Amino acid sequence: MSDPASGAMLAVFAGSTLRLAIPLVLGATGELVSERAGVLNMSVEGMMLTGAFAGAVGAVATGSPALGLAIGVLAVLPVALLQAFLSITLRANQVVTGIGINILALGATTLAYREIFGGRSRAQVPGFDKWHPPLLSDIPVFGEAFFTQVWLVYLALVLVAVVAWTLRHTALGLAVHSAGSEPKAVDKSGLSVTAVRYGAVLFTGVMSAIGGCFLSIGDIHTFTEGMTSGAGYLAIAAVIFGNWKVGRMLVACLLFGAATALQFQLPALGIQVPNALLITLPYLMALLAVGGLVGRQSAPSYLTQPYIR
Repeated sequence: MSDPASGAMLAVFAGSTLRLAIPLVLGATGELVSERAGVLNMSVEGMMLTGAFAGAVGAVATGSPALGLAIGVLAVLPVALLQAFLSITLRANQVVTGIGINILALGATTLAYREIFGGRSRAQVPGFDKWHPPLLSDIPVFGEAFFTQVWLVYLALVLVAVVAWTLRHTALGLAVHSAGSEPKAVDKSGLSVTAVRYGAVLFTGVMSAIGGCFLSIGDIHTFTEGMTSGAGYLAIAAVIFGNWKVGRMLVACLLFGAATALQFQLPALGIQVPNALLITLPYLMALLAVGGLVGRQSAPSYLTQPYIR
C-alpha cells in the first residue's frame, strides 16, 4: 500500500475512532461527576436509549434536529429524577435500580418505536449535517477525514474540558468531590449532600441524553431498537478504567472507540479476523477495567453508600 493510501486509511480510522467514542465520552463524563458525588448510575444505558428515541421522535415531529436534541434532553430528565429519587431519597440499591431503569427504558422505547415507526422500520429522521471547520478541514490527508464531524463532537470535547476545570478549580467541584469522599464535611459546611447528589445525577441525565441524541440524529439519522448496544455500560467501564479521572477516562473512551472502529477497518485492509472477536473487543477491554486488571483502582470512599445525617 502506498504512503498516501496508508495515510488516508489512518485518517479514516482516527476519524472513526473519535466519532464512535463521542457517545461514550458524553455518558462517561456525566457518570464520572455522579460517581464522584457518591452515586453509581447503572441507568446510563437507559438514559442514552431514552435520549436517542426522544431525540429521533422530536426531530421527526418538528422537522428540526435542534429541537429534537432539546426534546431528547427534556425526556431524560424524569428518568434521571427517578434514579435520584430511588437511590438518594429512598436509599435503594443503586445497581438494582439502575438495571431496572435500563430494562424499563428498553421495553418502553421498543414498544413506542413499533407503534410510531412500525416494526423493523429504518425510516430516516432529520439529523445534523457534518461541519467543515475552517482551516482544519483543509489539512491534507487528515483534514477531511478527521476534522469533518457533526458539531456535537466538538461540543462533547468542550464539555469534557469544562467539567475537568470545574472539578479541579471551583468550589462546586470541591463540593462534588466531598459528597463522594467526605459527605459529613459537606453537611457541616452548610451545603446539602442530597442536593449535590441530585444535581450530579441530573447532570448525568443531560450528558447521557446528548450522547443518545448523537447516535440517532447526529450520526446515523435513524432510530433502531436497543441502538445503544451497551454504550452506557461501556461509559461506566470507562470511568473505572480511567480511575475516576477525566483525562484517563477520555483515553479509555477513545480506546473503546478504536476497538469498535477496528470492526470496519481491518476487513477493509484485507486482514481476516473473526468478526465476533472484533465485536466483543470493546467489552473485553471493559471487563479488564471492571476487574481491576488495568491498574490499581481508587473509587470515591462513599460511592453507592447513602448518606444519613
